[in-house]
Amino acid sequence: MVHVELLEAVRKAVSVLGADPTRVVLEHPADLSHGDFSTNAALQIAKELKTSPRAAADLLVAEIIKVQPATVDRIDIAGPGFINFYLTRDTFVHMTTDVAAVGPAWGKNALLAGKKVIVEYSQPNPFKVFHIGHLMSTVVGESISRLVENAGATTHRANYQGDIGLHIAKAIWGVQKTGKDPHSVDALGESYVFGATAYEDDAEAKKEIDELNLKLYAKDPAYQLIYDAGRAASLAKFEELYAILGTKFDSYFFESAVAQTAVDIVQAALSKGIFEESNGAIVYKGEKVGLHTRVFISGKGAPMYEAKELALVQAKQAVFPYDLNITTIAVEQDQYFKVVEAALAEVWPELAGKYTHVAFGMMLLPTGKMASRKGTVITGESLVEGMRSAALKKMEDRDLGDQKEKIADEVAVAAIKFSILKQGTGKNIIFDPAAALSFEGDSGPYLQYAYTRALSVLAKAKNEKIQASGAMASVEPIALERILYRFSEVVERATVENEPHYITTFLVEIAGLFNSWYASEKIVDPVDPHSPYKVALTEAFAHTMKNGLWLLGISTLDRM
Repeated sequence: MVHVELLEAVRKAVSVLGADPTRVVLEHPADLSHGDFSTNAALQIAKELKTSPRAAADLLVAEIIKVQPATVDRIDIAGPGFINFYLTRDTFVHMTTDVAAVGPAWGKNALLAGKKVIVEYSQPNPFKVFHIGHLMSTVVGESISRLVENAGATTHRANYQGDIGLHIAKAIWGVQKTGKDPHSVDALGESYVFGATAYEDDAEAKKEIDELNLKLYAKDPAYQLIYDAGRAASLAKFEELYAILGTKFDSYFFESAVAQTAVDIVQAALSKGIFEESNGAIVYKGEKVGLHTRVFISGKGAPMYEAKELALVQAKQAVFPYDLNITTIAVEQDQYFKVVEAALAEVWPELAGKYTHVAFGMMLLPTGKMASRKGTVITGESLVEGMRSAALKKMEDRDLGDQKEKIADEVAVAAIKFSILKQGTGKNIIFDPAAALSFEGDSGPYLQYAYTRALSVLAKAKNEKIQASGAMASVEPIALERILYRFSEVVERATVENEPHYITTFLVEIAGLFNSWYASEKIVDPVDPHSPYKVALTEAFAHTMKNGLWLLGISTLDRM
C-alpha cells in the first residue's frame, strides 16, 4: 500500500535524524491542492532536534528524498513545517487498474486473520414489539459483522433474547384479561401494553403480575400453552424482519437458559472475594475500578441482568470459543456494560480485553422521540413497512417491470440502514423519511443510484466494444482518482474503531465525484483515445461502491 510505504520512509528519515519515529502519522489534506498525503512530523521533532519546525522540515525532506518511494512525484513544505506529498500520475493509473482487476477483493484486509470473533446484536424480546432500538442494533451489528469478516476473521453472529422475565408476565396477564390471541404478534404487543399500563397504575394488577412472573420462572404448566404460543409467534416474526434486513444468525441464546447458571457463577465468585454481600443481595463493587456498584443477585436470590450476562459469556464460549466478542448495546447501557466487563475480567482473567461492546444512540423523528410505554410507538417493523410503501410510491412512475416491488424494498432498506450508519455509533439520529429516500445527496438510495449509473456506463462500453485499460490515461489525474484509492484505509479504520460511518462518509464523497465527472465528461466514446482508461476508472468506482455498500449491509441494484 502507498500509505504504508510512505509512512515507513518518513519514519526512517526521522530515525536517521535521531528523533522518535513512533508518533509520526500521515494524513490526507482536506484540499487536494495541498497534496495526497501530509505529515506534521517536523513540528513534532523540532524540539528534539533543537531547531525550528521549518528547519526540521528541511532536514527531514532531505532524508526522505534518499528513501523516497517511486510512487511519490514531489514533496513540498508548507506553512511552519507541514510536509506535503504528491503522488505520480502512474501511481494513480496503476491503482485504478489494480482496483478494477481485483474487484470483489478490493478493500479486504488481514487485521483479524486467523481470529474467531462473535458479534452479538439485535436482542429483541419475545412478547414485545421489535422496536427501533432492535432495528438499530441489527443494522449496526450486521455491518460490524461484515467488517470483521472482511478483515479475515471467522465470524459468528449471535442473538440474545429475553424469553423470561417481567415483560412476559405483563404480556401473558394482558392476554388473559383481554382474551386476545397469543398466536398473533400484534395481539401480544397490545396485551403487553395493557399489562405494562396496569402494572404501573393498578396495585392489584401489579401484585398479580409479580406472582405470575414467579410462576413463569417455576415453569407452571397452567401458563405453558400461552407462553409457548407467544414465544413461537414472536420468534417467527423476528425472522421475517431479519430476512428483509439481510441478517442471519448462527446462534440464538435465551435468557431462560442462563438464569440458574448465572446464580452458580456469581456464588462461586463470591467465595473468591470478587463479589460482596450487601443487604442480602450480592453486588460487584465497581468503584474499585473507577465504575459503580451493581447488584448481580437480588435479595430474594434471583439473578439480575448483570449475572445473566456472565452466564451468557460462558454459553457463548461453549458454542464458539472466541478470541473477541463484540456486543451492540444502547448507549444508555454503556456504564452498566462496563461494570459487567470489569466483573467478568475478574471471574475469567483470560477473557480480559476480549469482551467489548459498541453502543448506539437513539433514533428520533424531527418532532422528537419515537416511543413511550403507553404503546404510542413507531416500531422497527412499522418503520420498515412505512419506508417500503414510500419507496414503492416514489418509484411508481419508473419502468421497472415485475422487479419494481423488489427494488423498492431494497431502496427502503438502504434508506434506513444508511440513516442509522452515517452517524457515529454512539450518537442520536434524527430520522427524516423523505431525506432518507432521496436519490440526491446524503442517502442510501443516492449511493445505489450512483452504482447503477456506473453499471449503465460499463454496459454501454461493452456494446461499443471498448475494453478497460490503463493505457492512454489523461495527463492529469482527476479528483475521483485521487480519492478512490483511499478506500482500503477507510475500511481498516472503520474495522479498528467499529465505526461504519467512516465508510458512509467516504462513499458519499466518491459518489459525488463520480456524478460530477459523469456530468462533465463523455466516458464512452469510440473516437476518444482516453475512453478505455475512463472505463477502467468507472469500473474501479463500481467495485469500490459495491464493496463499500456490502460492508454497510446495503444491496446494490442493476437498475432503479
